[in-house]
Amino acid sequence: MGLMDLFRRKQPTETRAVASGFTADLIAARAEWLSGRSNTAELTATVQGCVSLWESGFTLADVAGTDMLDRRTLAMLARSLALRGEAMFLIRDKLLPVTDWDVKTLHGEPRAYRVSVSEIGGGTSETVLAGEVLHVRIGSSPVTPWAGTAPLHRASLSAELLQEVETALRDVYRDAPLGSLIVPLPEGSAEDMAAMRSAFRGRRGATLVIEGVAQQVAAGMHPQLGQRPEGLTPDLQKAMTAETLQAARGAVLMAYGVLPALLNPATTGPLVREAQRHLAQLVLQPIAMLVADEATAKLGSEVKLDVVRPMQAFDHGGKARAFGAMLQAYATAKEAGLDGTTLQDALQFVDWQE
Repeated sequence: MGLMDLFRRKQPTETRAVASGFTADLIAARAEWLSGRSNTAELTATVQGCVSLWESGFTLADVAGTDMLDRRTLAMLARSLALRGEAMFLIRDKLLPVTDWDVKTLHGEPRAYRVSVSEIGGGTSETVLAGEVLHVRIGSSPVTPWAGTAPLHRASLSAELLQEVETALRDVYRDAPLGSLIVPLPEGSAEDMAAMRSAFRGRRGATLVIEGVAQQVAAGMHPQLGQRPEGLTPDLQKAMTAETLQAARGAVLMAYGVLPALLNPATTGPLVREAQRHLAQLVLQPIAMLVADEATAKLGSEVKLDVVRPMQAFDHGGKARAFGAMLQAYATAKEAGLDGTTLQDALQFVDWQE
């Protein structure tokens, strides 16, 4: 073998794990658990409370037309929509949650996907057509109609403000010398003062520093003149932390469709019912209709989802009065001899669909 052959020798190929391997899936799962999608406010109780409301609302949903949308699948779908803005499931004998995917589009509509499904021993990847996946997305823009956006992504400033305020308050209560005092005492020997200071040092809520008064004595002043304990607790009222936290929390709640008054300590029963009705009728039910349309197109049967009735997001007293008024109207129409066509025209006039 010549000298040049040593340089021409083929180097061994280094093999690394692919992007959809076990390590990547594990890191992605850990990152999702810890920080969510936007890495700002998912760890706050406000966001998790909103996500839990979405999750519970979809778990209660009445499903008609398919057996594949079970309670567990609906809960995962709602959590994914709340934190990521989109949810994808691979259609097999049941719906398999997809952790990561690439999409190929035509005229803005997905045509094929490369999906990854998590497993304990490592994820599996495969390429499927659009009809083989259930892809639900909310908050889509005309620029990227094939992708969804989470409520926190759409209100990132409010989310960051909430996270910053809660982080600042956490650091204050963790590091600030709350309840600590500076107490003036007559000056003693250096050894005694050092022992006294070391005895109190680092004790949260106790006396941290003892101020000597030798300088006042040397200046001819009374040793205790004008001396009083000085607190080291920071004044958070001037920073308006309570008002800022409440405003940021209310903005994030509204981004999820939850009325901020629901978390007011003075909230009463009627307001709680109104908040639940608002969440079910104007937020969750439209999303449920998007899920139903996607399932109808992909599963081959007409699927309907109803979250309003299971959440009881309606006025019982109002429905009872409406029912009584309707019966009275039918009886009056029958006594007046009105035919069915005339009665139907009257119902349509008052926007009575069914």
